[in-house]
Amino acid sequence: MRIELRGSNFNPWDELQGHQRAALSEQASYGATACFVGTMRDLNEGDTVHNMMLEHYPGMTEKQLEKIVSAAYAEWGFIDALVIHRVGNILPNEPIVLVAVWSSHRGAAFDACRYIIEELKSRAPFWKKETLEARERWVEHNTSGYY
Repeated sequence: MRIELRGSNFNPWDELQGHQRAALSEQASYGATACFVGTMRDLNEGDTVHNMMLEHYPGMTEKQLEKIVSAAYAEWGFIDALVIHRVGNILPNEPIVLVAVWSSHRGAAFDACRYIIEELKSRAPFWKKETLEARERWVEHNTSGYY
């Protein structure tokens, strides 16, 4: 399992393919890969967003992400997982997060991937400050992924 915070842009599809090639090339027991890519929108709460500063608590954020992935593994027993999350300045259309789960079957892959992203959005110590046309604001809450 790999968890990484990045201060620069990344290509989620290259990361997914590279991790699969490096970590799973000898593994023939996975039959499913589920992934989620979160991308920065240029609109939030009706306002145009020009960029976002994503801050985190170094050390604590990684530990919280490890706990989330470990809890998912305990529940679904998947083969491998990859979580890459951006920090720092992010522009619209840039990826913010990649979550991928490899499992023997699709049910576990889908369920574990969904659990990881939903828990990450609600429990990991990240703070977002958006730059709007004439001001900045802190994002006070994330939208629910269940509607």
